[in-house]
Amino acid sequence: MSLFLTLLYVFLCNSVSLSSSLSLHFPLTSLRLTTTTNSSSSSSYLQTSLASRRNPSQSSSSPPYNFRSNFKYSMALILSLPIGTPAQTQELVLDTGSQLSWIQCHRKKQKPTTSFDPSLSSSFSNLPCSHPFCKPRIPDFTLPTTCDSNRLCHYSYFYADGTYAEGNLVKEKFTFSNTQTTPPLILGCAAESTDERGILGMNLGRLSFISQAKISKFSYCIPTRSDRPGFTPIGSFYIGENPIARGFKYVSLLTFPQSQRMPNLDPLAYTVPLQGIRIGQKRLDIPASVFKPDAGGSGQTMVDSGSEFTHLVDVAYDKVKGEIVKRVGPRMKKGYVYGETADMCFDGNNPMEIGRLIGDLVFEFGRGVEILVERQRLLVNVGGGVHCVGIGRSSMLGAASNIIGNVHQQNLWVEFDVINKRVGFAKANCSRSIP
Repeated sequence: MSLFLTLLYVFLCNSVSLSSSLSLHFPLTSLRLTTTTNSSSSSSYLQTSLASRRNPSQSSSSPPYNFRSNFKYSMALILSLPIGTPAQTQELVLDTGSQLSWIQCHRKKQKPTTSFDPSLSSSFSNLPCSHPFCKPRIPDFTLPTTCDSNRLCHYSYFYADGTYAEGNLVKEKFTFSNTQTTPPLILGCAAESTDERGILGMNLGRLSFISQAKISKFSYCIPTRSDRPGFTPIGSFYIGENPIARGFKYVSLLTFPQSQRMPNLDPLAYTVPLQGIRIGQKRLDIPASVFKPDAGGSGQTMVDSGSEFTHLVDVAYDKVKGEIVKRVGPRMKKGYVYGETADMCFDGNNPMEIGRLIGDLVFEFGRGVEILVERQRLLVNVGGGVHCVGIGRSSMLGAASNIIGNVHQQNLWVEFDVINKRVGFAKANCSRSIP
């Protein structure tokens, strides 16, 4: 399914670049994913030190990781952004858990409007193999690249959920208007991929969109999902200042020096100091150390818009499941595991009743900062009359991290203040957040 949204602009300066007072607004849609893969190719190779849905693993004719997972995220956050000169509207998955942005180029099986045509853009250029970024081991971009037959920089990625993309690294502008453009950014131009859409990489790496475009902050408001046929709730995404959100409560990001290399740590993720989890009025007996990186990096807690479900390391997951079993254990669907990671699931058409029995779910960050998942939104419809608590076991992803997914970021303004190294949360009705 492809959806193109009307682009909304808020222009606060007249220079041909992005200014410090920037405030650009775009509709944000939570859409069910469709891919061009068949069921036999849905498994993926995982890099066990990286947990995000969109963290790519090293790719070659013989991938070095032999862990396979059939887990496939079903929902993604979609933006439509103008790229090139003149602008061509491209649909991209908003992903705070990965670095390289890439667009669809020349997808012959898709409608012409769904892919980017480099020949129509005067600002497009290919990245030659001699470019410094076309090297296998720069500090924060460790995926190997190769030279193709035309001496252009070629990339090939597998992602943790089975997404695959390959093509050339290129330079291209995001053209928000005649007076608001980015400089040429390094992007992937995918000639082959399993997704219909590209990816907007928003992590802290130097090749991410925010780093290359020098964006100091961005924010989004994810609408609640709707099972109503033909109805797609629309939320909001801001690049720069957010003029309508109020009441942010901030947590400082945990940062890691580039020299601090740990095998299970993603130093470019938005790592937050999760301190505990409550269910109803009960604070679970989970050691705080479970949510912080240990000497090897295990236990990192990250905020990831590109992951659908929240995933917890085994100690935390077992405590959450144990409490839910106490409250509604006899009603759980026995022997059922959604996506090989989530086994707190229920049959029937009354998820509100199950949510009422379990109570609210709260992620605590200290100093009064928390993410509240109200009981009426606790269960996620996964199809076939089954509803699951939106939490999976991260070890089943081959990961050693805690990941706060987008299902638990609904009806919140989430602001990533990159300059001040903090993340803010503010309660909102995101389906009504468009100005």
